[in-house]
Amino acid sequence: MVVGLTGGIGSGKTTVANIFSKFKNVAIYCADDEAKKLMNTSLEIKSKLINLFGETSYLDNQLNRKFIASIVFKDKEKLNALNSIVHPVVRKHFKDFVELHVNKDYILYENAILFESKSNLKCDIVISVFAPKNIRIERTMLRDGSLKKEVENRINNQWLEDKKLLQSNYIINNFNDKDIDSQVFIIHNILTKKRSCF
Repeated sequence: MVVGLTGGIGSGKTTVANIFSKFKNVAIYCADDEAKKLMNTSLEIKSKLINLFGETSYLDNQLNRKFIASIVFKDKEKLNALNSIVHPVVRKHFKDFVELHVNKDYILYENAILFESKSNLKCDIVISVFAPKNIRIERTMLRDGSLKKEVENRINNQWLEDKKLLQSNYIINNFNDKDIDSQVFIIHNILTKKRSCF
């Protein structure tokens, strides 16, 4: 069973995924982290990104993330082109990961753009992590040292929260000191019981 985990930037997806990782019967796949690794290790991705963005795409053989971000979060066509290069490789990598972890009760697939990339169609269940926009902006600025405008540009390239929440099976609220541990524990127990249905 594949369980998608998503939420807007700064909503706390990684915090929630870390809580799920405490359960031994769950395997966690973080699409963002794996994509970053693949952009540095996959020769196929590297050559295509250099072809699209130029030699400045990589510095010392590492992806020049700031340079790429400065382009794609202002230009939807370039963002779509980037995604069309990276997503197929990540999808194949995830498929291999699922096959390696068939013994687990479920795979938690953390993906910031789960709906935008249509990856939700590969999931049996979807969980969204929710926090108000002002809290998400503040968290991201503190975490990344980003400017408010940079964070807003990234938010504008993601689906609206209402649209995500309406298509989710479960919602975890991560604001006002909500106890997310207990929310995760309840959902995990339900999913573990559901596993027998898949």
